[in-house]
Amino acid sequence: MIPRDILATAQVPDGEELQLISHGSDFMIVFQRNELMSTRMQYSEEQLAIQTMERLDMSEPRMLIGGYGMGFTLRAALRQMGLKGEAVVAELMPEIIEWAQGPMAELTGDCLDDPRLDLKICDVAALIDDANDGTCDKFDAILLDVDNGPDGIVREENNRLYSPTGLGKSRDALRPGGILAVWSAAPDHRFTRKLKDAGFQVEERFFRARPNNKGPRHHIWFAQPRQR
Repeated sequence: MIPRDILATAQVPDGEELQLISHGSDFMIVFQRNELMSTRMQYSEEQLAIQTMERLDMSEPRMLIGGYGMGFTLRAALRQMGLKGEAVVAELMPEIIEWAQGPMAELTGDCLDDPRLDLKICDVAALIDDANDGTCDKFDAILLDVDNGPDGIVREENNRLYSPTGLGKSRDALRPGGILAVWSAAPDHRFTRKLKDAGFQVEERFFRARPNNKGPRHHIWFAQPRQR
């Protein structure tokens, strides 16, 4: 039996502990026995970026990614993005980036050195607020893979992103034709209604966690503001 070894831990702001665990050649980030992400299950996180780019139909978007995680969404975005595109990544916990540059450096590759990346150690909600008040430019896409989806378990503060007020702020932080894409471990019909009530037209898709069409079915909402 392959052992699971705890490589590092980090304290979630106003929350509990995350653990970086190795299992053979794989890595997992775990919260209270919940496997939040794993190198075995990256496909749906990659599709968060790939499918958003397809719907934008532009090669050089300004994109906000909420949560670096293990970098699957970021790397997929950079592979699709033209030389003048911009990927702004908001990662709340500096330890996540330290793990990416340390134990998971081989997985990370050179994505953190890509000139198209603007990495911010902050709450993604703060950057959405900045886009609303004009402190920074608005975005062509906002990709949220924060917590476990709209039904968060890691940090209570994350729920504000998925509240009616939070969704309204994301809508207003988008440029015309922009997309809000939200990843979730499970479907949530109430959240679909929230998106529609916040002024979005909504498309829902399921993707398997693994590229061989196996593993859990994860859920992504692709939401575009309705024309007023």
